[in-house]
Amino acid sequence: MTNTTLLPAIAGALAAALLVWVGLRFATRAIDRFAARLEREGVLDEGALFATRLTRFVRSMLWFVALLVAGLVMLRGIGVRGAPRVSVEEVVGWLMGPGLRLLVIGTSAYLVARLVHFLIDSLQIFLVSRDSSPTDLLERKKRIATLGQLLRVVATLLVIGVATLMALSLFNVDIRPILTGAGIAGLAVGFGAQNLVRDVIAGFFLILEDQVRLGDVVSINGKSGLVEAIRLRTIVLRGHDGTVHVIPNGVITDLSNMTKDFSYAVLDIAIPYEQDVDAVENVLRAVAEDLRKDPVQGSHILEPLEVLGVEAFGETSVQLRVRIKTVPIQQWTVGREFRRRIKLAFEARGIDFPSRPVTIRLKSPGRPSTDELPAAEKI
Repeated sequence: MTNTTLLPAIAGALAAALLVWVGLRFATRAIDRFAARLEREGVLDEGALFATRLTRFVRSMLWFVALLVAGLVMLRGIGVRGAPRVSVEEVVGWLMGPGLRLLVIGTSAYLVARLVHFLIDSLQIFLVSRDSSPTDLLERKKRIATLGQLLRVVATLLVIGVATLMALSLFNVDIRPILTGAGIAGLAVGFGAQNLVRDVIAGFFLILEDQVRLGDVVSINGKSGLVEAIRLRTIVLRGHDGTVHVIPNGVITDLSNMTKDFSYAVLDIAIPYEQDVDAVENVLRAVAEDLRKDPVQGSHILEPLEVLGVEAFGETSVQLRVRIKTVPIQQWTVGREFRRRIKLAFEARGIDFPSRPVTIRLKSPGRPSTDELPAAEKI
């Protein structure tokens, strides 16, 4: 082995290492930007961890290819028999042939994915009317955000899958067995993972029919909470106490949406029989009108107070039902403030709340029976 044969081999190995270093720099930046975008869009919760793992995988693959190429170049430069003959002309020929087509496929896949993401992000322009009210505009944006999150993931997976099959065909890999195996695997998954398929289909129609959206407060199978995530397989609720409920879409049998389009703050107010119901209604309307003029609560109220009338007769009072139409999710805030102001207004006008019956049981030590003395006391 002479210097004339060793120097080109060393130069080839150094060139391969330099190419790997440059490729890693570009790949790391691209992966970090991609993971950060997924994290901002809510598709990925731990973008930094995903970027670290993907970077480690790409680094190992690039170094493996570089070491393989450098080893072949070194063996050929040294003159070891049986080593594959790789010349510069062959490398250039591959780059101008399959290599160029591979680059076109990768670039096209990236551009198609970006175009699809742009169209999905632009759904708001086509689906939101300029004449929509602020409440309707907010609801439509929530629905578009839910659909957009799902469509971006599905579109990205489809583009990557098609690009991968096209790239394999460039290396003379017969993709027909792959497609056949994918079909057989799909049938196996269909039979063996029926619950998974059921959850995915139910989740698709759950989103398509606009039954629930991100940010809604719903009750599903007895579990209530704020909708934090809607996926094809599960829906995630956050309860008022911070508990997270993860419910498979396929088992949803009872869904109640309490914040779709608008909400109602419904109050049942007990009034003593001796009070004038019409006078109490006037007081409630005055309190509700003052609440609508409040700079904080007024923006949450859509319509004036609606008095539904006497709902029931109790032992010592009548139940008067009223309700206020509010923007979604604000019915509880408006209801609490309305109750506070009703108490203050009743106290200022001398309107008493109904008394509560109390039963006193007296038992003599020498007698097994009891005497009941009913009495009504105010508490």
